[in-house]
Amino acid sequence: MRAPGSPVYAETTRLVRSHGLNTVCEEAGCPNIGECWSKRHATFMIMGDTCTRACAFCNVRTGMPRPLDPDEPGRVAEAARALGLMHIVVTSVDRDDLADGGAQHFAHVIAAIRAEAPSTTIEVLTPDFLRKDGALEKVLAARPDVFNHNLETVPRLYLSIRPGARYFHSLRQLQRAKEIDGEVFTKSGIMVGLGETREEIMQVMDDMRSAGVDFLTIGQYLQPSPRHAPVQRFVPPAEFDALRQIGVAKGFALVAASPLTRSSYHAGDDFAKLQAQRRAKTSAR
Repeated sequence: MRAPGSPVYAETTRLVRSHGLNTVCEEAGCPNIGECWSKRHATFMIMGDTCTRACAFCNVRTGMPRPLDPDEPGRVAEAARALGLMHIVVTSVDRDDLADGGAQHFAHVIAAIRAEAPSTTIEVLTPDFLRKDGALEKVLAARPDVFNHNLETVPRLYLSIRPGARYFHSLRQLQRAKEIDGEVFTKSGIMVGLGETREEIMQVMDDMRSAGVDFLTIGQYLQPSPRHAPVQRFVPPAEFDALRQIGVAKGFALVAASPLTRSSYHAGDDFAKLQAQRRAKTSAR
């Protein structure tokens, strides 16, 4: 990827700083930041920059987070309007310290964006809200356009890669999202190169389809620092192409698979494709 440095990138950086916001683009060390910020695309990370978990793949700091900022929803909404975003992605750190995992804060952010930038479509990439009864319902009651929760890896690797989470809980959360709101697009993603087998990837695809997931993303895991899980394998582009074709054959409405694919990479364009597919199906009936 080309190193960031365009005038629009600098303007996006200034706007993010002036609104006192965090982005997963920076905190997670995303390789696509130069391209996305040069197009005024940013994924906002709410509820602080400190996570209560310590996943082996993630570069976000771990520790005790600060209290929630009640002004943050308004600042995110103002930034969405200032950037002229047609589609916004909002994610967060894990907040196991909060009674609802931060679900109501997600709802406040969605409501603020609706008020400030009513034409902007909203995608949320949420934590798993493990052992937080009623949290998922709070988020979906705010009516995001896309509900995203990443499975991240195959079940066998959860203990070493995502030790604070539970695979089948995350899978059930995606299924419940569809049960609660049949109109919301659901989305999930995995990384490859962590030591998973092809058969395990196929099983995860089948599990996602059983849960009604519409959109699958698959990207290459990159080790953010020496203290994180090492890369076991760099998957060649041809294998990503094959995985995409298999995912489409299994029934996903959309599959994004490439070495640089990330959850929010080209999210606006992909959402437009999902909307177009739904309109086409509706008009064909």
